[in-house]
Amino acid sequence: MPPSVAGTGAFDGTGMWIWYVSRSSGGDPAAIGAQARAHGVRTLFVKSSDGTTRWAQFSTALVAALESQGLQVCAWQFVYGVHPAGEAALGARAASSGAKCLVIDAESAYEGRYRQAQTYVEALRSEVGAAYPIGLSGFPYVDFHRSFPYSVFLGPGGAQANLPQVYWKAIGTSVDSAVSHTYTWNELYQRPIFPLGQLYQDPSPSDVKRFRQLVSLHGATGVSWWSWQSAARRGWDAVGAMVEPLAGPPPAPAYPTLAKGARGDVVLWGQEHLAAAGQPVGPSGLFDAATQLAVSSFQASEGLPVTGKLDPATWPTLLDRSPVVPDWTERARPSALRAAPRHGSR
Repeated sequence: MPPSVAGTGAFDGTGMWIWYVSRSSGGDPAAIGAQARAHGVRTLFVKSSDGTTRWAQFSTALVAALESQGLQVCAWQFVYGVHPAGEAALGARAASSGAKCLVIDAESAYEGRYRQAQTYVEALRSEVGAAYPIGLSGFPYVDFHRSFPYSVFLGPGGAQANLPQVYWKAIGTSVDSAVSHTYTWNELYQRPIFPLGQLYQDPSPSDVKRFRQLVSLHGATGVSWWSWQSAARRGWDAVGAMVEPLAGPPPAPAYPTLAKGARGDVVLWGQEHLAAAGQPVGPSGLFDAATQLAVSSFQASEGLPVTGKLDPATWPTLLDRSPVVPDWTERARPSALRAAPRHGSR
């Protein structure tokens, strides 16, 4: 299990995402509160901005009205990376309006934008402070989006919580497969995972309940749903229904194996940790011969099987180190991190 991180309590429990307040129970806070309470929803994630455009729906008045209904209110902003400082300023504004947490919805527009991601994170943290709860909600299949700067958004000083968008029906796979794939690759970033599940496209109640069971078994203390306005009645009922927990202990992290020739942000993340262990390897994002040698040297020094691969036996020991984080404002993005082919919302 990844370590607990201070400030993540804001993401515990059941949450529901709101895109347009006006299309959620008519925008009436009392009706929203009644619907939320009837289905066990504790937290609302309300859109506060899009790029550098502030959404007036998120205000101190809205936060106060929803809190009076016994709800916790967080903000979420969709970001593009074109004007990262401006995006950060709007995130900070939402926080100052009373949001108990802020979620960064960063997707394909941010692929390859390491410098912009660092600029955004640093600017946001300078405004809200180091302890303010921030989450990242992005693609769940890290290996399908190898140029996305997970290592910046989820790295030191970034988001304390990871809310991957595990939309199994949109991906076109089973709940079990989507959850397994998501955890295999996301646990490497060592942030508590609070999965975002799917209610749009009217998934079956059995799938919704299975999702809840699986992520709970993985140790998730909170789960949220996209979205209020797109949820069918049976989806709401499945979110609030009692479910039997799955038997057995939480599954151990099933880290992936990376070998020479691999590339992507996960390789970069491994290189940052190898550098922290004193290995002479740079942050290229390419698993080249130098990285293979560094991995072998690290394994030998730690008494691990020397495979030259970042494998499940090596990751836990390597991740004990704090990564050496590159200054992306002083360098170009890693040339090895070219965008992978598109795979929908995975």
